[in-house]
Amino acid sequence: MRGLAPHSVSKGLILQGNYIKPAMKFIVSSSTLLRQLQMLNGVLNSSNTLPILDNFLFEIDKGQLTVSASDLETTMTTQLNVESKDSGNVAVPAKLLIDTLKTFPEQPLTFSVDKKRFAIEIASDHGKYKITGQNGDEFPKAPSLENANNIEMDASVLSRAVAKTIFAAGNDELRPVMSGVFIQFSEDSATFVATDAHKLVRYRRTDIKSSGASSFILPRKPLNLLKNILNSVEGIVRIEYNPTNARFSWGIAADGTVGTTLVCRLIDGKYPNYEAVIPKNNPNKLSIDTGALLGSIRRVSIFANKTTHQVRLKIAGSELNISAEDLDFSNEAVERLTCSYSGEDMEIGFNSKFLLDMLTNVDSDEVIIELSAPNRAGILLPGNKANEAEDTLMLVMPVMLNN
Repeated sequence: MRGLAPHSVSKGLILQGNYIKPAMKFIVSSSTLLRQLQMLNGVLNSSNTLPILDNFLFEIDKGQLTVSASDLETTMTTQLNVESKDSGNVAVPAKLLIDTLKTFPEQPLTFSVDKKRFAIEIASDHGKYKITGQNGDEFPKAPSLENANNIEMDASVLSRAVAKTIFAAGNDELRPVMSGVFIQFSEDSATFVATDAHKLVRYRRTDIKSSGASSFILPRKPLNLLKNILNSVEGIVRIEYNPTNARFSWGIAADGTVGTTLVCRLIDGKYPNYEAVIPKNNPNKLSIDTGALLGSIRRVSIFANKTTHQVRLKIAGSELNISAEDLDFSNEAVERLTCSYSGEDMEIGFNSKFLLDMLTNVDSDEVIIELSAPNRAGILLPGNKANEAEDTLMLVMPVMLNN
């Protein structure tokens, strides 16, 4: 060891006992790292078939730290600047690292990684902490997208489109195509559709245009990630997709570098012909205050049968009667609201849970309900648009009334 130059330690070599181990070292802000890891944490499953998937992949190169999380179906990657002259990778236990970072006030943390044993030492203002990682080379690689279509849209628009539709998606494992959101691009609009066969939402934007017609079905997990993360993101999201995978990129800098990417496998299958189930001729139109209707159905539905959740809407003139009963327990409730209505007197039953889901997602003060017959779907439309380029249609199937 006498031949070791004094400055070798500063070049990423750690002297341990009687031998030298190559090290990867970087300094990062504790709060910045925690914020990025919490964003990626939504990708991780509570139980994984591969132990490596319980880790974050850390990759260092030219002063940039790239962190990835994956469950094989969905992979998310984010980049942040750190102080480092080294390069390399290591897989770091996700839960242990996040739990540790949560306890620190804002301060610089120094990470030193033994590349041979994958031992990680974190040095803070308070002390030192040792974690055993895994070989970063064993971490699954995100799929590359070949022959991909691409389109760009504002992050707030994509977040809103997902939030407006995902609640209507199904969770039937036998019908996987209906468990996601169907996204359809055309030369004059972008359409987002979700349905579980009992309710349907079609959200359309006429300010998003594509060079040609294309479509894909996005699964629930990446949808929830996009909805929650993009809510606080400003700027453009680039969407690239082919028949099997989609990649969403945001935080795109002027030089083209990307801050965060989400790659996910698409749902394979043909989406049902949703336009065919939307009734085109609905002569009976009811207009009513959204908040008043929402509050009334919330109260009345407490008295409904716990299996059917059925509420009855009886419309005559400018009066709407909302009622529910549970014959097993002799519970009953009825409320009367004033509305604006044109059409024949009608009595129709709906599942109150579905109505509440939809009314909660109506932005306007007034909601329009279009009806054709007691055995045909009802259409809910916002009374006024928040944005002229936005078109929202909600459909709910009726239930058989117990007369």
